[in-house]
Amino acid sequence: MFVRVAIVRVRGSAPRESGTFMDVHADRLVGTIGGGQLEYMAIAEARRLLAAGGGALRMEVPLGPAIGQCCGGHVTLQLTGTEGEDAPAPNLPTVLIFGAGHVGRALARALSLLPVAFRVIDPRTDELSLLPDGIERVLTPIPEAEVRAAPANTAYVILTHDHALDFLLAAEALGRGDAAYVGMIGSSTKRASFRSWLRRSVPGLSDTGLTCPIGAGFSRDKRPEVIAAFTAAELMGLFGPADMKEENHEDVAARTPA
Repeated sequence: MFVRVAIVRVRGSAPRESGTFMDVHADRLVGTIGGGQLEYMAIAEARRLLAAGGGALRMEVPLGPAIGQCCGGHVTLQLTGTEGEDAPAPNLPTVLIFGAGHVGRALARALSLLPVAFRVIDPRTDELSLLPDGIERVLTPIPEAEVRAAPANTAYVILTHDHALDFLLAAEALGRGDAAYVGMIGSSTKRASFRSWLRRSVPGLSDTGLTCPIGAGFSRDKRPEVIAAFTAAELMGLFGPADMKEENHEDVAARTPA
């Protein structure tokens, strides 16, 4: 048995958004609702439910001086005892990384810490072998088949060793019309070359949905780890919960002088 602790309502500022949950087992935690006193209180109540054999509890928690959190908002938590040893896997956004070179490996390391489901695709055994343990990898001579088989709303990050292959994969992803993100490593010159290639090879397909260069909205730094960090931030900005984006926008507006 475990107890699922879910944030069901947020008023004002809070560490996490409505819909966030964590699962409290007798000997471990899965996920987080933001840490601090809010989480400690929820864990204590969840463990009491576990000791009692289950049940449910709703908690109304003001995040002010009463519990020592500076957020100042108000959070409603729903605690529900659930049979079984493991919670169902969350429905995570899907990211396909094409290319296991320096940037691909750095991006895989960055995404391994984030709430996304991803895999690295490459036709080169040696490059895939350099990925950290535990990262899903696909060895295939036809990586474009992975684009065709992907679910809707997949993010495609194209970082291969071959410009011609990059162009083919980008065209496949753009041609689907349902990608959450299509990013290709490169420069403005490479993008212009891709646009010319599209006109010749795939007439009628626009590059409007392409992000190239990737991560450039944050920095022009060309070090693989930095490109990976900013590309991960680009993706998380895309996948972040809508209500969290709205709250952050309001917070910024509130701090901006008139």
